[in-house]
Amino acid sequence: MYAVIKAGGKQHKVKTGDVLEIELMHTDDDTVTFQPLLVVDDDGKTHYGKEAAQAVVTAKLLGEQKGDKVHVFKYKNKSGYARRQGHRQLMTLIEIAEVKLGSAPKRAAAQTSEHKPDTKPAKDETAETAEAAEAAE
Repeated sequence: MYAVIKAGGKQHKVKTGDVLEIELMHTDDDTVTFQPLLVVDDDGKTHYGKEAAQAVVTAKLLGEQKGDKVHVFKYKNKSGYARRQGHRQLMTLIEIAEVKLGSAPKRAAAQTSEHKPDTKPAKDETAETAEAAEAAE
């Protein structure tokens, strides 16, 4: 099972056990959850849209490190202009602990259970209406 998540303005295809470098995250917890997701694949069946929005990816923070160095070199011909600059972005290491699909929304289950008692009359009410109908005849 794999999922495509958004982290730090980038999209990453992840599965359980993967170790990723993402842009620096400031958090106090040891675990991070990613939701909503773009795409979730469950044994060949692809989920997207509302189905993928119910899925959750949990990851464990492993630490921070600097990424690869990016060299910036600006140069203009015949003018003696040349500038050098370097940059190393701070990255957060995460390990994907779990990718799971969510269940049906809880609101739908609560609504169906609330409407069932209202639609069916109680046994005592049906017995009273039957006795009242016989007495009226």
